[in-house]
Amino acid sequence: MRSTIKRSAHAVSLTTGMLTTRARVLPSFLIVGAQRCGTTSLYRALSAHPLMIKPVLRKGVHYFDVGYDHGMAWYQAHFPLKATAQRLQRRYGHRPLAFESSPYYLFHPLAAARIAWNLPGVKLIVLVRDPVERAVSAHAHELARGFETEPSFERALDMEDARLAGEVERLREAPSYLSHAHRHHAYVTRGRYAEQLDRLRLLVGRDRILVLDSGAFFRDPEPAYDRVLEFLGLPRLGDPVFEVHNARPRISEVPASVRKRLSEHFERWDALLQPWLGAEPSWRR
Repeated sequence: MRSTIKRSAHAVSLTTGMLTTRARVLPSFLIVGAQRCGTTSLYRALSAHPLMIKPVLRKGVHYFDVGYDHGMAWYQAHFPLKATAQRLQRRYGHRPLAFESSPYYLFHPLAAARIAWNLPGVKLIVLVRDPVERAVSAHAHELARGFETEPSFERALDMEDARLAGEVERLREAPSYLSHAHRHHAYVTRGRYAEQLDRLRLLVGRDRILVLDSGAFFRDPEPAYDRVLEFLGLPRLGDPVFEVHNARPRISEVPASVRKRLSEHFERWDALLQPWLGAEPSWRR
């Protein structure tokens, strides 16, 4: 019942938004990933800042990955009115920034080019996490949501290459194609963060990308939060509340041999992260 009411409310809101598209703001920054790296927790902390305005009803619009066929008017309809932003600017003396958080943007092969084309000047925030832990968490997450049918994490890893074979090519050749496997079964591939960041850099520019180590963020969130404010050019207003959201309980322990194999696989990819983070990744220290 609640989900039906929520869908109806969203449909009404979207219809209203479509009728007032030109009167609505577009995002100044996006949280683009990575999946299971703390994006929801960062989104919630930033949403409490009076000069950061979130989309209506949902944190992630998923326009640049799976909703691009809807068009920019549909996308803009998800955001608040310019009048709301103007009131906030008069109150606080700074221009407020709209944003959203869709963690598939980082991984989708077409999202970066679409973002660069449709939102020139937008800034991007990326969180990265121990890719071994990210893979374990992602499998539990997809299993709980019903998008994964293989309960064994080790077996799901063995299946990944076959599941993803040709999917990137299909996504590039048919932009409206939706790949279930690419979105929900890329446990190892999504953890090669440097590969995805390099694609962003080429299309958006290094100076418009901020990469945060989520391990450091959860241990001591204040410095990471302040880095975000500096990156966005916003003042600190009030004291944010930092909480962990969307955590998943472990279903079973991962064998040490599997962890070792994954850790060795990610070693060179983790090394390529150091220039982005300005330090060795927290999970390698």
